[in-house]
Amino acid sequence: MENEGRIIGSNRNFEEESLEISLRPRWMKDYIGQKKAKEKLNIFIEAARNRKEAMDHVLLHGPPGLGKTTLAGIIANEMGVNIKITSGPAIERPSDLASILTNLQNGDILFIDEIHRISRSVEEVLYPAMEDHALDIMVGKGPSARSLRIDLENFTLIGATTRAGQISSPLRDRFGVILNLEMYDTESLKTIVTRSADILGVNITEKGAIEIAKRSRGTPRIANRLLKRVRDYAEVRADGEITDEVSKRGLELLEIDELGLDSTDRRLIKAIIENFSGGPVGIDTIAASTGEESVTIEDVYEPYLLQIGFLNRTPKGRILTKKAYDHLGYKFGE
Repeated sequence: MENEGRIIGSNRNFEEESLEISLRPRWMKDYIGQKKAKEKLNIFIEAARNRKEAMDHVLLHGPPGLGKTTLAGIIANEMGVNIKITSGPAIERPSDLASILTNLQNGDILFIDEIHRISRSVEEVLYPAMEDHALDIMVGKGPSARSLRIDLENFTLIGATTRAGQISSPLRDRFGVILNLEMYDTESLKTIVTRSADILGVNITEKGAIEIAKRSRGTPRIANRLLKRVRDYAEVRADGEITDEVSKRGLELLEIDELGLDSTDRRLIKAIIENFSGGPVGIDTIAASTGEESVTIEDVYEPYLLQIGFLNRTPKGRILTKKAYDHLGYKFGE
């Protein structure tokens, strides 16, 4: 997210943005999965509404694509308030944050994606804003400098991060609600795929939806992306209906195997096996040997490889398991 108010990054075209936004549920009853997080949020939202207060500050953390931005929009709708959306890297100076905060109305929500990437100077401004609903600003320089306090409306900050460990303790402790979003199971993803297909006007069979769900790496965003690409395949190479067989052929064309691994996943696994005998090997070494950035490997590829038991993290580095060897047809231990 590059600018305040952007929902999707600028690297996607307008059509993709419109489609993704239209697939986002707007109310909690339509939000599929994350049962524990939903149950807690429903209680906190209802309590805040009953007291006619702004909801407490919320921190959402978990791997990319699990619905953190969507949940923030749902909370705003359920509370009946406006939401301003920005990201940590977009707030470069304390004055940027101050201009956003002073424009919030009573009860409004400020959603900061990638909140772990805000600068320390901006973070210092957030502390009194979150605790006391006030801004402390230094006016002037040198001996004549003085502190000016500006009162803010009651607001809710919703922060989202894929790296909760990189958020400082003082900032994390100021969030009243901290929720971890978990990877989705196949059944939940099948429901999401079926719902999205209905919105897009695509005919899909139950088995076709299951095939897409199984290869979606436990992530709704990936499930919706694969659905759109399989829809393209069905329209051009089939009769437009997404069946089990059409799903398999379309996903094979995208080089996504039955476990959801793509060509980059397989290249990472092969590099560790062929160049480093399966590990242990450091993340920076893997990045250098594959041409991928280490942060991309850690945030995008590793979580799923860890989840399916293909990779272990140890103090000495990353080690592949027998499952990874077997999946790619290598002999384990050689």
